[in-house]
Amino acid sequence: MANSVQSKKRARQNEKRNDINTARRSRIRTFIRKVEEAIASGDKDAAAAALKAAQPELMRGVTKGVFHKNTASRKLSRLAARVKALA
Repeated sequence: MANSVQSKKRARQNEKRNDINTARRSRIRTFIRKVEEAIASGDKDAAAAALKAAQPELMRGVTKGVFHKNTASRKLSRLAARVKALA
């Protein structure tokens, strides 16, 4: 248990950041799921639009420290390849 004032404040900050990061990660996963659902339905236009919406969201997650840069790049690359293969 946190005893000092500083450690109590740290605990509060960590809890707050954890909530924010959890929400951000969930939001990004939702964007990715929308792309995958559009790919599964075979609708190339919808998949391309969903990918275009997901890309900045994923990269924002990188700048905020929720995902590693290579992880986001890998996910985008694989999604883009799947969208491209729908043609």
